[in-house]
Amino acid sequence: MASEKLWDMMVRMAAPYGSAGLASYALSALDVALWDLKGKLLGRPVYELLGGPQKEKIFCYATGFDTEWYLELGFKATKIFAPWGPHDGLEGLHKNEELVAQTRELVGDRVELMLDCWMAMDAEYVVRLAERLRPYGLKWIEDYVLPDQLEAYEEVRRRIPWQTLATGEHWYLTAPFATAANRRLVDLFQPDVLWCGGITAAVKICHIAEAAGINVITHAGMNYPFGQHLAFAMPAIIWGERSEGVSPPGVPLAEMSRLPGTPAIVDGYVTPSDAPGFGLEITGEWLEQVTVRR
Repeated sequence: MASEKLWDMMVRMAAPYGSAGLASYALSALDVALWDLKGKLLGRPVYELLGGPQKEKIFCYATGFDTEWYLELGFKATKIFAPWGPHDGLEGLHKNEELVAQTRELVGDRVELMLDCWMAMDAEYVVRLAERLRPYGLKWIEDYVLPDQLEAYEEVRRRIPWQTLATGEHWYLTAPFATAANRRLVDLFQPDVLWCGGITAAVKICHIAEAAGINVITHAGMNYPFGQHLAFAMPAIIWGERSEGVSPPGVPLAEMSRLPGTPAIVDGYVTPSDAPGFGLEITGEWLEQVTVRR
């Protein structure tokens, strides 16, 4: 039941070897499991243990390239990736602009559009790209330089103050988010609950963000119940992301849940399960189906 104590112990035990990266992944898994267990023991959904519902439902966006299908599913916001980077030169800039222009034309001006650069750029390139993409009204550009290059984040922030910027899926535990909040490097934090240190770390990150006036949208948060429960309870979290392929065209979202008991997004919104813990419905039969044997 001592979530804070256990999280602190795990962080300190891992610190001599480096508590970020893979260690943070392991810590996250344990922390999430402990929150699920606590909810089951108390007979309450995790979002109640985090303070209770803060919103009626969670607005969700879809990440990927099947944009027309996402619109059919009812999403009112979508994110695409920038396939070309600095090594592609001027031609790559043209291609990225063409992709964004085509997507904007497809979705119209009543659907939010975002761009994910997945750590592939440098400060100069993302500034040049943002200038080109300004007419297309991107809600944000994310993850554009390597996660440890805080000076590059600062340079990009200074050179394009008008563009909403987002990052954080590759930041681990709370320290990078506190530094980014103090230096106002980005406008939106995107921690991954399964990477950043679990629910306990994500709550701390949300509080850091809220105090600094920064919004939060957890990376892939709507793929699993963990992010759904967190988003339902945290005022700092404004949207939810559905990624990892979302669903192939023609396949209902309800058929794409990796963990049984995960509520599906309907018409661009989702509400977490009110079953104890995270509402997972793990059975022996399901475990048998997903077990990999050699």
